[in-house]
Amino acid sequence: MKKILVLFLLLFMVFSLTACGNQSNTAEKNPGQTDSRLITDALGRQVEVPAKVERIAALGNAQRLLVYLGLSDKIVGAAKITKENIADITPVTPFAYVNQKLWAELPCIGDGNGDDFYPEEILKLQPDVIVCSTISEEAVLNLQDQTGIPVVFVKTDTLFSKEYSEAFLILGETCGVKDRAEEIVNYINAALADLHTRTKDIAAEDKPSALSAAATFRGPHGIEGVRLKDPLLEAINAFNVAASSFTGAASAEVDREQILLWDPDYIFCDYSGVHLVQADAATDTAFYEQLSAYRDGRMYQHPNNTSYYSNLELPLANAYFMGTVLYPEQFKDIDIIQKINEVIEFFIGVEDYYSILEKHDAGYGVINLGAGR
Repeated sequence: MKKILVLFLLLFMVFSLTACGNQSNTAEKNPGQTDSRLITDALGRQVEVPAKVERIAALGNAQRLLVYLGLSDKIVGAAKITKENIADITPVTPFAYVNQKLWAELPCIGDGNGDDFYPEEILKLQPDVIVCSTISEEAVLNLQDQTGIPVVFVKTDTLFSKEYSEAFLILGETCGVKDRAEEIVNYINAALADLHTRTKDIAAEDKPSALSAAATFRGPHGIEGVRLKDPLLEAINAFNVAASSFTGAASAEVDREQILLWDPDYIFCDYSGVHLVQADAATDTAFYEQLSAYRDGRMYQHPNNTSYYSNLELPLANAYFMGTVLYPEQFKDIDIIQKINEVIEFFIGVEDYYSILEKHDAGYGVINLGAGR
């Protein structure tokens, strides 16, 4: 009986050791179970990232998205807004403006244009992950090979697009803030649904015509800089006079005679281009006098849709502003200042950003073009 008991105990010990060994081997072969996770990025790549991400290198427009996700303090290097230019940032780049102090010494890891990044500088920072947009797939692969650091790619090409929502969800999964990512996606979708519901049933004959001019793309432009395909006007189902000219480029400089032919009832301008429009109107009043929007005092300013890539909080607030101007009846329940503040605060956590914009003459309202206009 004792021999049987000893034999049983020996077998039990061998089994236990074997099981422990198997568990150890499993942990070694599958580190993702305890130390890492697999993320599918916008290129469809399976990227292994640390279970906990504390240090992030940001390339392209990813830096802005990380701020919206509440991760400003985890960014250890960037390629667009860094210590080299942070002091010059104005309120029309909200995500960076509110982080001027935090990022006063933020290292530069690229020039912010396409595939031009600095692997050596990134390695010095020892980030847990590199997140990027606006660079090529080949550059993504090269960067990961050169640094040995996981690179997660997201797309932010078209404002309010499906890619934007996917970008938030991918970064939320990568950085451990899934709830905030889902909250952002739901907020954007709810706002767009609200804008659509308010305007979808307006008859075509009841819609005034509109033009998005003085647009910011590759720098500021005068009245000739036009958004042919404007996601803001689309969001409120507006009659965009330039839409028929869209052939692939969302924005373009158009001939002044074309603007006269369109003769929109309302013209909306980016803040950064307003000074060009004002100077132009002062020297070529005859041209502007031919425009109904000028004669009727219906040329409006709003903060830039684009500044260091596309903003998101400002365009969404701008869409509500444009809705109140074009369709006052459908937006009569909206306190526009309150709404603008609500939208911007949701994304960057700052109360009364409207006042900050107004203080810098970068806010909302009819453009002063002289002669009482």
